[in-house]
Amino acid sequence: MKLLLAALTASALLTAPAQAAACRDAKGKFIKCAEKTPAKATRCKDSKGKFAKCGTPGATPVK
Repeated sequence: MKLLLAALTASALLTAPAQAAACRDAKGKFIKCAEKTPAKATRCKDSKGKFAKCGTPGATPVK
């Protein structure tokens, strides 16, 4: 019984660091994990509903 408990404890300790370092980019490749998640860029739409550059007349931010 003690051997089983020791084996389960050892496997739990060894798998934790591997799960923490699993960061992937948009293509699914492994990369170095970033400190913070980058903020999403604000997108804007014009009065016709098409995407436009923010700051142009009639453009409103989209959530």
